[in-house]
Amino acid sequence: MLIAFNKPFNVLCQFTDRSDPPRRTLAEFDLPPRVYAAGRLDYDSEGLLLLTDDGGLAHRLTDPRHKQAKTYWAQVEGTPQDAQLDALRRGVVLNDGPTRPAEVRRLDPDPALWPRDPPVRFRKTVPDTWLEIRISEGRNRQVRRMTAAVGLPTLRLVRVAMGNVALDDLAPGQWREVRS
Repeated sequence: MLIAFNKPFNVLCQFTDRSDPPRRTLAEFDLPPRVYAAGRLDYDSEGLLLLTDDGGLAHRLTDPRHKQAKTYWAQVEGTPQDAQLDALRRGVVLNDGPTRPAEVRRLDPDPALWPRDPPVRFRKTVPDTWLEIRISEGRNRQVRRMTAAVGLPTLRLVRVAMGNVALDDLAPGQWREVRS
């Protein structure tokens, strides 16, 4: 079984939390029994999370050797210059080594997304831009670190696809079974 789930902002990609006070987890979303996240999506990121009850499938979805492409929409602070976008396309050097090249394009118009709670801060004097970024790695906070490395801090990050599975019209907290 493979489940596509739209993970809301500030929800952990696990079913329990031992922090005090506890944070929101997957347990509150009435997901099928015995499924677990195939990979992760940061607590402060939103969008597509795949869950499965098949360990082999989870491995194929998350192992870097399989180069499963992940597509994100990133709202970044500022107006990207061509040199910044080209640096992302070539790959940037992070503290844990160089990244693979990314596919990057500006989204114009801005994507029609659900409101985030709490909303992203708005500053009249600082523009923001939405980018579509497609990577084939899955390092910890990779997209955020890549955009920061080129001077474009990420304000909001939404994963919209993993491989051939897209978020489509799932609202935050909703899920659907993916037919293979």
